[in-house]
Amino acid sequence: MSSHSHNDPDRTSDAPLLAARNLTKHFPVKGGGSRVVHAVDSVDIELHAGEVVALVGESGSGKSTIARLLAKLMPHTSGDILLEGTAVTARFGRRFRNYCRRVQMILQDPFASLNPIHRVRYVLTRSISIHRGRMSRDERERMLRELLERVDLTPPERYLEKFPHELSGGQRQRVAIARALGADPEVLLADEPVSMLDVSIRIGVLNLLRDLKDRFHLAVLYITHDIASARYFADRTVVMYAGQIVERGPSEAVTQHPLHPYTQLLIASAPDADRLEEREATEATGEPPSLISPPTGCRFHPRCPFAMERCRTDAPPMFSAESGHESACWLYADDAEAERAAAFGAQTPGEAQA
Repeated sequence: MSSHSHNDPDRTSDAPLLAARNLTKHFPVKGGGSRVVHAVDSVDIELHAGEVVALVGESGSGKSTIARLLAKLMPHTSGDILLEGTAVTARFGRRFRNYCRRVQMILQDPFASLNPIHRVRYVLTRSISIHRGRMSRDERERMLRELLERVDLTPPERYLEKFPHELSGGQRQRVAIARALGADPEVLLADEPVSMLDVSIRIGVLNLLRDLKDRFHLAVLYITHDIASARYFADRTVVMYAGQIVERGPSEAVTQHPLHPYTQLLIASAPDADRLEEREATEATGEPPSLISPPTGCRFHPRCPFAMERCRTDAPPMFSAESGHESACWLYADDAEAERAAAFGAQTPGEAQA
């Protein structure tokens, strides 16, 4: 590894390595005049070195758009992306390449992201030469072997001359991860990195990412619709609904004591034999809203079993529970004690702030 600051475990982890502030992305509607799709609205997110943040939500909630914005694969409509506290504005040239080297993305489908006509050797050599410049042939060979060993494809000789179709899904995703590591990044943006893989090999790839995070003090954004894997894999979990963040906090707290009715719905609908009784209690109905004309107030209110009058008109701010656990839900306003009791009974997950 090179001597980047991200290899320094003593680096202060208070300041986020990569952050989004008020990040917003609206897509114009074809033939729709001034109408837009509100894909991402005023999102704040922080990624710290040595930490995994899970971004969870249904399909269409805006998770992948956030990954693409952070990877600078598309321009944002408004807001800021900050790398070590400095706003990133470059769209091309040397500063843009430097950003891409430090912030690498791992895509959902490794078969689509690896060129089928190139061998593994070519894929990794290209990553090394783009991001690390000239090196001797021996150095490059050593680096190729090191990258494959890092992602547990050993012995490397067995994989270097293979084409993507000669590998299993899990092996292809490991090659894609090795390609990202070829840049010596500080941030990995993993967009549903295991959803295309067989269940039996998902855990191996997640363990690999966690091991790399620990060894190289990486910041990892793990995007998933599977909130159960967020608890297993991530330090913090951020829940998105209809382009906005509705809950965030330590993964254990968010998955075991969800505050927002939407998070409760996500957990209740995850297959878990122990939770069948709970499912009835939090059954929300309906579909996610149109992002061309999103509902006023809280975007979840049309589906929420606990919706109150102000949920229909006023967008809720983030309310804090204990130790960094927050939820954008009016049930946690100081003057909503009666509603909270009616919604959750005595044992509300937000009891700590009542």
